[in-house]
Amino acid sequence: MIGNHIRIALSSLRASKVRTALTTLGIIIGVTAITLVLALGEGAKQAVGQQINKRGSDVITVRPGKVERNEDGKITGYNLTAAIGATTITESDLRSVQDVPGVSKAAPIMLITGSVRDGETRAKSSAIVATSPALKDVANLELRYGQFLTDKTNRQTAIIGNELAVELYGTENALGRQLTLRNQPFTIIGILKKVDHAAIVTGFDYNKSAFVSLDAGKSFNQGIAQIQEISVIPADQKQSDQVAERIENVLLRNHDGEEDFAVIRSDEAVQIANSIFRLLISITTAIASISLIVGGIGIMNIMLVNVTERTREIGIRKAIGATNGSILSQFLIEAMLMSLTGGIIGIALAYLIAIFLSGFVGYLPALSAPILLIAFSVSLFVGIIFGIFPALRAARKDPIQALRQLP
Repeated sequence: MIGNHIRIALSSLRASKVRTALTTLGIIIGVTAITLVLALGEGAKQAVGQQINKRGSDVITVRPGKVERNEDGKITGYNLTAAIGATTITESDLRSVQDVPGVSKAAPIMLITGSVRDGETRAKSSAIVATSPALKDVANLELRYGQFLTDKTNRQTAIIGNELAVELYGTENALGRQLTLRNQPFTIIGILKKVDHAAIVTGFDYNKSAFVSLDAGKSFNQGIAQIQEISVIPADQKQSDQVAERIENVLLRNHDGEEDFAVIRSDEAVQIANSIFRLLISITTAIASISLIVGGIGIMNIMLVNVTERTREIGIRKAIGATNGSILSQFLIEAMLMSLTGGIIGIALAYLIAIFLSGFVGYLPALSAPILLIAFSVSLFVGIIFGIFPALRAARKDPIQALRQLP
């Protein structure tokens, strides 16, 4: 019976190919949008976890903002507004963190806005990062050429990422070349190897950045260190929680009891990033769903037209014994076929677009069974919801009235 319904549905849809294609297009657009959002969002979450692990599972991060914790000490919320506002982390905080018992190394991150140039050639999407020699070990950085910053290197020296070197000089080996940062000359003394934990975690791309000493960074900002982050490695990984607690207590004293900072462990960093991504995915999915609703309305509209045009068929089928359930199933299957076809095409199109976009966002989209199941289920659900009303209307037609409309 179902096989017969499907054959009749396919025949009916093929009879009006253009109308069927245009109706299916709305579902394709909606499913493509939702699948693309889910695939990129899940891919970003996976990339964050991988990149944080590559930085080190024992790294403790101090950032502006405030985290909310439950009675068990687990993070339940993060004040993102405070995090992206003016930093509350000072150079005094850095010194205090470095002196905390159990801290092996602590590296500041001070992001500076400004041009990165070689003569008249200006780098695109580059960053200036003021830091300390400890960053090399904290961030697991490796050098391809030269050396990293030390306490003895000249203030007017810089380390650059390999992609920045290629962009400005056409080669990775740019040792000894002159670099202009915010109209000040710097000599390149080191080139980094390619780094995987890029902007999605740190807020800047190591491969496209220029690194200078904290003193040099302060010279760009009227002698003031505006530190966006302090990354800490404990001397003993097993004591990571205790070290983080000591850091928090020290900073609370520095800030007169005001908790305008966050001390975050590596696993908590993943948790915070995932919660932010979940929020963004939810918002964008809700927006993308609007196009799917429009596509569903298109299916309902075309099915109502089909019911009107096929009144003769409905009357004849009922006259020879077709039940209301049989008529309902017939038209509902037609709506579901259009929706499922659009869903399958939309899923395939979404992953093609996501793979193309991965070259720009820096990570691969997630191709997972749950995402495929969600996208497929959504398309099926739309077909049922928006196809049920036309199907009921067809099933409830009076056969005598339908036959009276015969020519």
